[in-house]
Amino acid sequence: MTDGWRRPVEALRRRLLREINATVHGADLHLERYDRPPGDPGLFGASSVVWRVHEHPAGMLVGGFAALMLQSLHPVAMRAVAEHSDFRTDPTGRLHRTARFVSTTTLGSSAAAEAAIAEVRRIHRFVRGFDAAGRPYRADDPELLCWVHTAEVSCFLLGHQVFAGRGRLSGDECDAYLAQVVLIGELLGADGIPGSRAALAEYLARVRGELRSGPESLEVVALLRGFGRTRRERLAVRILTNAAVGLLPGWARTELGIRRSWAVRRLWDRPQARLLGAVMVWACGLSPIRAAAHARANAGARTAG
Repeated sequence: MTDGWRRPVEALRRRLLREINATVHGADLHLERYDRPPGDPGLFGASSVVWRVHEHPAGMLVGGFAALMLQSLHPVAMRAVAEHSDFRTDPTGRLHRTARFVSTTTLGSSAAAEAAIAEVRRIHRFVRGFDAAGRPYRADDPELLCWVHTAEVSCFLLGHQVFAGRGRLSGDECDAYLAQVVLIGELLGADGIPGSRAALAEYLARVRGELRSGPESLEVVALLRGFGRTRRERLAVRILTNAAVGLLPGWARTELGIRRSWAVRRLWDRPQARLLGAVMVWACGLSPIRAAAHARANAGARTAG
């Protein structure tokens, strides 16, 4: 590529990266969470399979949207969100906070990750109420936390496997991912987290009878599929959420009232998302968060060498 073309292409790449970061993380990336102290591996380390999965922007976004839909099918979890969250009045802020938590606990320093987890645990202590049957619930219930964590990471993993192309994980690596991310769930207070594909399948089969849609679940789907502050942002989110629908098990789509045929999901939704995902991967190659995290984690190795 000649210099005449390189400059405008690089400018486009940086512009796309800024738009992606602004949409997902907000204006302030808080790089101090990622760039110090030198040599700190964080909770997992740069060579971990967790970094490999969570550094793929398309897989994480599609998987994240699928996770929100799947999580909404747990009546108690959805009740807590509906009564104690601002997802209706500030969906953008809600997305930013969720994305920051995931990126900080994955790529951030040990201190930043521990602080983010401690803050969530502090908030959870105040999230209490009664479900539709009048039974008390609390957000720090270990079983409820297990559901939220498991639904999330299972969708992250599936999103990666669908959109990472040649970067797909082997079966053993999938098990390693699930085993490694158990740490975050346990630090949040969850109990009984499945740490392998076999344990995950068994867990989902066990909780299936507790999962069903309600008005709030349908509201979440509508909010997600209409999310976006600009026309271009809304189009991108619609492509990603359509692909996220394809990650859900058939029974979950039925519960949520989503009717998209196999042909539409596989021959229209997924190719569109893969194309958009390729653009995102290209743009996010310049990610300041990833650059800061790798520089921090690898600093000790360079010094030792």
